[in-house]
Amino acid sequence: MFLKAAVNGGRSKAEHPAVPVTARELAVDTAAVIAAGADVVHLHVRDEDGGQTIRPDALAEVLREVRSTAPGAILGTTTGLWTCSGPEERYALVKAWEVLPDFASVAFSEEGAAETASLVVARGMDLESAVWSTDDVPALLASPTLHANVRVLIEPMDTDPETAVAHAREMAARIRAAGVACPLLYHGEDATTWPVLRAALEDGHQTRIGFEDGIHLPDGTPAPDNTALVRAARAMTV
Repeated sequence: MFLKAAVNGGRSKAEHPAVPVTARELAVDTAAVIAAGADVVHLHVRDEDGGQTIRPDALAEVLREVRSTAPGAILGTTTGLWTCSGPEERYALVKAWEVLPDFASVAFSEEGAAETASLVVARGMDLESAVWSTDDVPALLASPTLHANVRVLIEPMDTDPETAVAHAREMAARIRAAGVACPLLYHGEDATTWPVLRAALEDGHQTRIGFEDGIHLPDGTPAPDNTALVRAARAMTV
């Protein structure tokens, strides 16, 4: 079982006080989730006001802090358009990164995804392309970086668990039918988090867990921290 820990995303401390936001919090959390069984860590950098950012200076500060605390951890971040003003600025910011994450995610629901994905690969980072619905699959399949992906993220946006699982499987089937051989990773959000994770395990795919996706354990109780979520996911394979 390959498990990614998505430790914060856009979730706020108002939603859960243990969400890591600062560079130091992200460093401590990364070390903890790796020790608990996460294979890689996906994190979102915050700016001075708590918003998400992909500014080179902010990203560099976080990556240096995390790597000093958790040496050897494999780290990734987002390139989501919500972190900047639009596709042009995103491209310029990613091009300006001086300290690089090990991998970066690019959502093919967004304008400029193919160009950003090509830049990620050209700069030597591992690429994760993401699809949020079946409507995104054609753009992914047409992308010049299709076969350069370290994995493809299947991220159904549905709020109903059964629908989310069905759509994850439909997207996976279309991607596999096109000859894509790299690993697929399913993950859900909030009410769909654990049902989609279970479906990923049933289907033999990679998965992820963490506060970005949900703040509750499988039994519905609040998780004290990301480590508890990682341990709960790992326990499903025992």
